[in-house]
Amino acid sequence: MISSKQVAAAVIILDECGVFRRKKNRKKREMWAKNWLLSRDRFTHLNLLNFIRNDRPDDYKNYFRMSDENFRYLLAKVKPFIVKQDTVMRNAITPEARIAATLRFLATGWSFEDLKFATIISPQALGKIIPETCKAIYKALKDEYLKFPTSSVEWQNIAKDFESMWNFPNCGGALDGRHVAIVKPANEGSYYFNYKGYHSVVLLGLVDANLTFIMADVGCNGRVSDGGGIEETTFYRTLKNGALALPKNDDTVGNMNFVFVADEAFALRENILKPFPCKDLTHEKQIFNYRLSRARRCAENAFGVLAARFRIFHTTINMQPLKVNDIVMACVVLHNFLRRNHGTQYTPGSMLDREDLEDTDVVEGDWRNEQPEGHFDMICSVRQVTPATEVSASRDKYVEYFNGPGKVPFQNRMVGNRLVR
Repeated sequence: MISSKQVAAAVIILDECGVFRRKKNRKKREMWAKNWLLSRDRFTHLNLLNFIRNDRPDDYKNYFRMSDENFRYLLAKVKPFIVKQDTVMRNAITPEARIAATLRFLATGWSFEDLKFATIISPQALGKIIPETCKAIYKALKDEYLKFPTSSVEWQNIAKDFESMWNFPNCGGALDGRHVAIVKPANEGSYYFNYKGYHSVVLLGLVDANLTFIMADVGCNGRVSDGGGIEETTFYRTLKNGALALPKNDDTVGNMNFVFVADEAFALRENILKPFPCKDLTHEKQIFNYRLSRARRCAENAFGVLAARFRIFHTTINMQPLKVNDIVMACVVLHNFLRRNHGTQYTPGSMLDREDLEDTDVVEGDWRNEQPEGHFDMICSVRQVTPATEVSASRDKYVEYFNGPGKVPFQNRMVGNRLVR
């Protein structure tokens, strides 16, 4: 039988080993969230915005890049995809707060750490909410605001706008691309490293005459720095296979190929027109380059406005490439949504590159004053190769048309002033 002395000795030994003090010395558990973050309803920016919605509507528009009417419409469309249930532990972050935080992130490019003070949402939660909401915005709007043509009639409608607005017939859109800067993904080496010296994914877009995107494709690694990346898109594969439902030559102006206009970054194809190299140009080829540049300016303006309005493109996005894709596509569909519903305020005339035909001048748009350095760079030119005969013939027909039945009265003056862009 154990004596009382032995029990006392055992207690002394255990106490020396800290068994009884372990509970006393245990670190005090921190709260799951900071007190001020738990007071979201009190401190959130939504309270201020509710006040200025009617009192200072211009400030409201500047904050969200849209009017209250458009914000409410967007909320109604996206809410079913992002609404969360309250729990016994805490109230869920509302759909309104989720969309407000996401729009502010896209408009400013702020870090989650900076954004938490305006939204009263922790950086950890923002890191989940924003990509999720971007994906929901794209899902909710894409069928109405990024609908790809599926018939020759739809392509002809696009072409009619290009001809009436920019004097370019049979045009299904202007192609262009930009590098979206990202933080180097782990274990990827130089896979995303582009010719400008930073890591990126490539955004390729097809733009209509009204500066809205017909098609956008993002995700090609930045190492593919030229327009060759378009060959990886569904759009190009469908074009190559002859399955785009483009109008037949019997139904086009001058019985010429239905085409897409592009710059030097893309390879010349039967249905993709690019300018002639500037060396030793004949007058006729200069006219073609000028006429092509007028139509192509739609894409330059659209990409310029996109970066000016959504300053997330001025930053190096610190997310995995798949989440970056969701962010970029949300910006594209929001651009189309705002351009269509809020065009004059979203893109006032002074914001766009435009021609002064009287002074034979090209006036640069305000978006050029807001372009990010070291971010959102143009894709580089492809290596020049001698095109196949049928490819050259397609472009040559347009040269002949623009210098013949399709000429416009101001083209010689503009080319003479060497203002071809």
